[in-house]
Amino acid sequence: MEALLEIARKVSDQAEIYSLEQTIDSVSFEDAKLKDIDSKLQSGTSLRIIKDGKLGFAFTRNLISGEELVKNALDSLSVEAGFDLPVTQDPAQLDTYDPAIETLTNTDIVDECNRICEVLGPGRSGQINTEAGRVTSRVQLINSNGTDLSSRSSQYYCHTAMMYPGSYSSISRLVASKRFERMPDEHLNFIVDTYDKSLKEASPRGGKMKVLFLPGTIYSLMWRLASATNGKSIYEGTSPVSDKLGDEMFDRQLTVYGDPLNDQYPGARSFDDEGTACRYFPVVENGVLKNFYYDLHYANKLNASPTGHGFRSAMWGGDPIAIRPTPSLGRGFIKPGDKSLSELIGSIDRGIIIAGVLGAHSGNIPNGDFSMGLSPGLYVENGEIVGNVKDAMVAGNIYEVMKNVLAIEDTIYPAIGGTFPAILFDSVSVATKS
Repeated sequence: MEALLEIARKVSDQAEIYSLEQTIDSVSFEDAKLKDIDSKLQSGTSLRIIKDGKLGFAFTRNLISGEELVKNALDSLSVEAGFDLPVTQDPAQLDTYDPAIETLTNTDIVDECNRICEVLGPGRSGQINTEAGRVTSRVQLINSNGTDLSSRSSQYYCHTAMMYPGSYSSISRLVASKRFERMPDEHLNFIVDTYDKSLKEASPRGGKMKVLFLPGTIYSLMWRLASATNGKSIYEGTSPVSDKLGDEMFDRQLTVYGDPLNDQYPGARSFDDEGTACRYFPVVENGVLKNFYYDLHYANKLNASPTGHGFRSAMWGGDPIAIRPTPSLGRGFIKPGDKSLSELIGSIDRGIIIAGVLGAHSGNIPNGDFSMGLSPGLYVENGEIVGNVKDAMVAGNIYEVMKNVLAIEDTIYPAIGGTFPAILFDSVSVATKS
């Protein structure tokens, strides 16, 4: 990397090299039977240069010629670059890698998936699908201003779902950690108990009612909040909250924050993919909108300071080597409350539990609107799950719905887009075929 940086430095004003090495081992079970085992090793290098106020970008999966990569970056000079690459030294030291992950074999993962299927399977009609695996990564970033950073991480994950007969809807749980951990009995019990109680089909009337979003569905709301507080949205004028900093916009029970330094969970980082130091970052605090988040580019555009949110990522994945850094909230968290999940369900006189969504992208995302199918939705009456609801939808706007928080679960879980508790909202519009 140093040799490539030296080549780039000679023909540019500033240069940055990002390198990623990643090993992925995955196992999948379908209908409680082994379907696939896959192992892959991937690596790559990307280069950004700034010359005469313009930004160039190039990447390769196989660095054979540094001169050619630099030429490709020079040929791509087009985007205005009003920022300087950061000088970051002595970032926070985090515990992001557990060496025990190296002893985990695909056989171990298969055995765990078999165990899960055996626990869930007997006497039930639902199809059991399980995906599990391990990921080890090493990120390195150097630039011509003296920044030289690296991060090594490990992750084990396991997602288990029990599907309703003749349906793609399921009750599921996800575990994610820095090392191998068996899926806890409480997760398996949740899947079994919830599935058994909701197997019967229910046909409630629609209307405004209490709605409980389980942790795996909270991303559908956070997606809209993250879009509105993104520096790109602020700059482009598509955010409805650009003039709302300091306003109490949500229920006071709600605190949303980024915490990339929290190495209790996998994926912690002390610097972003541009070399800016990361930090604890409140977005909403006790209902008050506190901050917008930026990468280098949009911080410069808005005369703001970069916040350590320049990541090579997208909502639904993508190749980090081929993606340019953009503002990304990354590891979002919601502060837990003081109610257990059973207490939340028990407090619902009439309402819906959202255990999965279809069409989370539907609606005007920057404006906070949503209109999503329930996959599944579980009908609750007098604190008890009555059954699952087919052909139902939930709709609203996060700036209205998230003002009416009744209670928040006391436990947080890994999920799409972050680590979240279940949240119970009041007076949410639900449409059913009845």
